[in-house]
Amino acid sequence: MNSTPFTRTPSFKPRFGAEGGRISNGNKQPTRVAVRPRPIALAMASDHGRGGAAADGGINNAAGLGLRASLEETTADVACKDSQSLPRPLSISDVSGSVNGSRFRVAYQGLPGAYSEAAAAKAYPNCEAVPCEQFDTAFDAVERWLVDRAVLPIENSLGGSIHRNYDLLLRHNLHIVGEVKYGVRHCLLANHGVKKEDLKRVLSHPQALAQCETTLAKLGVVRESVDDTAGAANFIATHKLQDAGAVASSLAAEIYGLDILARDIQDDSDNITRFLMLAREPIIPVIDRPFKTSIVFSLEEGPGVLFKALAVFALRDINLTKIESRPRKNKPLRITDDGSNGPLKYFDYLFYVDFEASMASHNAQNALRHLKEFATFLKVLGSYPRDMSEA
Repeated sequence: MNSTPFTRTPSFKPRFGAEGGRISNGNKQPTRVAVRPRPIALAMASDHGRGGAAADGGINNAAGLGLRASLEETTADVACKDSQSLPRPLSISDVSGSVNGSRFRVAYQGLPGAYSEAAAAKAYPNCEAVPCEQFDTAFDAVERWLVDRAVLPIENSLGGSIHRNYDLLLRHNLHIVGEVKYGVRHCLLANHGVKKEDLKRVLSHPQALAQCETTLAKLGVVRESVDDTAGAANFIATHKLQDAGAVASSLAAEIYGLDILARDIQDDSDNITRFLMLAREPIIPVIDRPFKTSIVFSLEEGPGVLFKALAVFALRDINLTKIESRPRKNKPLRITDDGSNGPLKYFDYLFYVDFEASMASHNAQNALRHLKEFATFLKVLGSYPRDMSEA
């Protein structure tokens, strides 16, 4: 396979102009909102669990708290498909405010047309989709009541785990209330009149470029890495580039007015991303439907310790669907003294585990009770319904 140069385009954060009027886009696409701040005193006493809230079985745990604070209300205006009217992604500086509205608000990372937006629409049909510049921003938006939920990727069948979001799950006090699997189908996009043979470079997210290696190698183009797939589409459309294409979704082509030169250009047709649905409050687990539970724990250093930890599930016939290890950020090294060769340094790890059981079951409760006997740290990230639908 011919090697091609790989460069990185500087990160771009486009700002969008005036908001458009309300449009009808059916049940498959979420409403896109643009936000304009104006300060008011806002009383928050509920989780606004309406619209698509039933998808994760959310409960109104915030009711009756009488939480009153001086916050910023932002008027939610529906944006039209003109790229100049699309919502500006939230930045860290925006999360000090709040959106006040009756529709269910769901944060995702990226620009309109990103695969994360489609996943949010699948998880919460008819929601108001709120784009965020970074994963951190989406977490903060939920914690600060700017949105009701966040839908963020955690792993891809080709690219593996999204390590950043594993770290953020531990840093923030949010709960996993659901999961959704979304089949990624990459398209090659370009401006009107541009043909495949005109392309000298192709822009997209690094994982998207890697997932389309065979197609891009045949084209002999330079691959340029940007922050997200929809951002790549927006960039070539805004600058009217005639020698560049983008790897993005068909929705991005529709939003930014681009032609689709080729569909399904990914190397593997089974390209599936798993997303987590995050909320401020956990849901009440049940045992009358398939559930999954996600935990994180740490262990002392020693032979067979991880084996013992995993055995608490095997002894109870609990199936593990995922295990991921990450170095502890605040304590990366553990120093021990073996008594002969002096102190030894080990990486101190956190283990993230998903298993197929509800925390309402005595089996799962006993397994974690057993694990807690020798784990130095244990936290339940969420117990939630498994996604049994087709990706």
